[in-house]
Amino acid sequence: MTESDWLIRHAHGDGVVEIKLARAPVNALSPEFLMDFADVINEIGEDPTVRALLLTSAFKVFSAGLDLKVARDLDLAGQRAAVRGLNEAFLALYACPKPVVAAVNGAAIAGGLFFVLCSDVRVAQVKSKFGLAEVQAGVDFPIAPLEIARATLNPNIQRRLMMTGQTIGPIAARNFNIVDIIADDAEDLLGYALKEARALAELPSGTYAAIKQQLRGETIAKIRSAMDAEAEDQPWFTEETVPAMTKIIG
Repeated sequence: MTESDWLIRHAHGDGVVEIKLARAPVNALSPEFLMDFADVINEIGEDPTVRALLLTSAFKVFSAGLDLKVARDLDLAGQRAAVRGLNEAFLALYACPKPVVAAVNGAAIAGGLFFVLCSDVRVAQVKSKFGLAEVQAGVDFPIAPLEIARATLNPNIQRRLMMTGQTIGPIAARNFNIVDIIADDAEDLLGYALKEARALAELPSGTYAAIKQQLRGETIAKIRSAMDAEAEDQPWFTEETVPAMTKIIG
């Protein structure tokens, strides 16, 4: 599968570009998908014609996180590729100088939640749910997702999500500032998200990028300085990982 198959680009006018996640059936994350996503986001960040980015999903699930069927069979090189993909993809999105709006139509779980946490405005449908299931799958957090979680989630919701693997609904997510707006249905979701993206697209782009860097620059620098060392670290999986993944998959 190529980039154009699982990352569908659509221009809405006014400088708003939509990237639709389309890795069937649930936007599960593989190293290849993540690296393609990073490349697309980096390209958009440098494109002067793009003034705002809208992230959507082609499926009823926004993203189910790491593809566990693939992950449980990874050798050491594959594990390191997965860690690199998670780091590169979410660092690219978190550092993107353009405004980013996420339109979350369903579950955003584990790695899939970082599409949301990296976005600047988050709109969710009433049937959405959110969680960080890494502890249930037997894996810890690569440096980019870890530092992004620290920077965007308060300590109580870190504890609630990261140390239990339990999910929360959209109202709790809004209370914890994971999402900003809740939409009743798919039509409202896209409408609200486009409205937010168009409003952000009207802001002075250079100033927006500069302020975003002021707010996120310290976290971005910390991630970049740690990524090379992490790539040469010990295997990502422990002896608990594959049994835990197998139990989840069934």
